Amino acid sequence: MELSAVQMTLLSVLIAVVLFLPLTVHKVEENLEAFLFLCGAFAVTVSKAWSGHLVLTALEDPIKITAAVLVAGLLFRKFNKNIQRLTQKAVKALGLRTTLFLIVFILGVTSSLITAIIAALILSEVAVMLPLERKGRIKLVVFSCFSIGMGAVLTSIGEPLGTVVLSKLSGAPHYADFFFLINHLGWYVLGGIVFMAGLASAIRENPIQKAPGPQAADTQDEHSVKSIIIRAAKVYLFVMALVFLGDGLKPLAMQTISHLSAGWLYWINTLSAVLDNATLAAIEVTPDISTRTLTFLLMSLIVSGGMLIPGNIPNIICASKLGIKSKEWAKAAVGLGAAVMIAYFVILSAVL
Repeated sequence: MELSAVQMTLLSVLIAVVLFLPLTVHKVEENLEAFLFLCGAFAVTVSKAWSGHLVLTALEDPIKITAAVLVAGLLFRKFNKNIQRLTQKAVKALGLRTTLFLIVFILGVTSSLITAIIAALILSEVAVMLPLERKGRIKLVVFSCFSIGMGAVLTSIGEPLGTVVLSKLSGAPHYADFFFLINHLGWYVLGGIVFMAGLASAIRENPIQKAPGPQAADTQDEHSVKSIIIRAAKVYLFVMALVFLGDGLKPLAMQTISHLSAGWLYWINTLSAVLDNATLAAIEVTPDISTRTLTFLLMSLIVSGGMLIPGNIPNIICASKLGIKSKEWAKAAVGLGAAVMIAYFVILSAVL
């Protein structure tokens, strides 16, 4: 449908509000899911897009990722101590370098199944068990979060980005199924994960801390059943909000952003360093998007999302649990992320 000038203005203002209000208002940041839900409802109202089908889609789409978060959270609650012991045994048996490589690689390739949230929780517990100084531990977390962010996008249950994209492309002409993103992004993502794992394997051991112990803050409340249920409920509301937001903004996107070239979208999406990548995908991905443009768009979102703490869910979880400050994260991640962005742009331009 063609939007009127008033509708386009209201939706354009809404985009600015969605992108910047969470960065400037602490209360909004703390209640992001509810905020995005209200914004999504407003967008659908302005676009006059309310329908029974949309409401049903918004209720159904979050179920898979929410169930995955809930089940994985309960399993992690039961086995997290075993994971800590396994980490210590791995360092003794395989050596630190191999262990670091495996941590980043395994979390990256499994995050699309265990969810990015659970992968980040595992990482935050494992990181403090390793004989690393603070600088090395931050590097490990940053490399791992890049890896998790790349891997998690490949399925509808890994993180909201994959859920939103597959939902929006489930119809003609893409008919995206569970394996759609694996087929189109799999090799690019695998290369990135291996690269990050290789960087992690070069982190040096702290000779003073030879026998690490479970000095992680025993925040048992984070592993309580109540916390797990609340976390799953927030994910459900978040994905539902993005369904409404994406559908409400779709007419505006089809008249404006969908006409931009793949190259323009790639660099515009460096905004994902400070904004949730699923929110940007909800705005930018439309059913008629080409596979080439989609590949550029998604690779830029998942790479730039690792550059700053607000850019991705794993970053936020690990920085919070391990007390990593924004400047520390940026020092380890911005230069690396920029280099990887350039490398992928060159590769994609040559291949696609």
